[in-house]
Amino acid sequence: MYTAALTGNCLILLAVRRTPSLHQPMYYFLSMLALTDVGLTLSTMPTTLAVLWFDHRLIGFNACLAQMFFLHFFSVVESSVLLAMSFDRFVAISNPLSYASVLTNSVIIRIGLAIVARATVSLFPGPFLLKRLNFCPGKILLSHSFCFHADVMKRACADITVNIIYGLYVVLSTVGIDSLLIVLSYTLIRHTVMSLASSRERIRALNTCVSHILAVLVFFIPVIGVSMIHRFGRHLPPIVHALVAYVYLVVPPVLNPIIYSVKSKPIREAMLRVLRGKRKG
Repeated sequence: MYTAALTGNCLILLAVRRTPSLHQPMYYFLSMLALTDVGLTLSTMPTTLAVLWFDHRLIGFNACLAQMFFLHFFSVVESSVLLAMSFDRFVAISNPLSYASVLTNSVIIRIGLAIVARATVSLFPGPFLLKRLNFCPGKILLSHSFCFHADVMKRACADITVNIIYGLYVVLSTVGIDSLLIVLSYTLIRHTVMSLASSRERIRALNTCVSHILAVLVFFIPVIGVSMIHRFGRHLPPIVHALVAYVYLVVPPVLNPIIYSVKSKPIREAMLRVLRGKRKG
């Protein structure tokens, strides 16, 4: 599954890079999404492989904190990229004549830098807030095969009120706000689409959003599942926690390339050209 995730997203990156006709805002944002999924997959592989083939104790506490930072970093970045893509769809549908002038290369670069800065500032305090805690020797086993903030802090033999407040703040100020703004974007898109005179134009406009809507669902449903399991599923067997965690880690990076290659003919054709070029090479 990790190989499929890395292969699919790297193909999208190569396809967009090597195809001049895909040098458009929508595909630049898709490249950001693919690059984020590559980072998310790579950030979770070391811990998962250590759990499956070695020993969880081989993963030092500092390595766990670093892995936790990058895991949550790429999750926040992916949420922000999906929000940027919803803005891209709103501009393309509501004001197509100004699309190219609004989403210029410089604007896209600034959006990308803002996404990275937001994730870094939001998550930078996390490892330090955990490192100040004392952890119980008998509570070293994690519920998941990766270092999840909510899971790690519960292993502490200390007051974790500050960590709980911080975790809630990060979730609400990033994924929470992003999800609300994505819903707002599609509310405005729906209003614009319904004002179109022709039903064929309405279907064509909505069809350009299908891939993004599926990507949003593929990302946010596992995120909600992990959060709900941690909040209300303490009595559930460990296998349920592990299964939800694997879905959260693997499903979005694996399915996103499939979604966009199936629904987007230009992406599909560009990916096939990359594969044919590799075979000839």
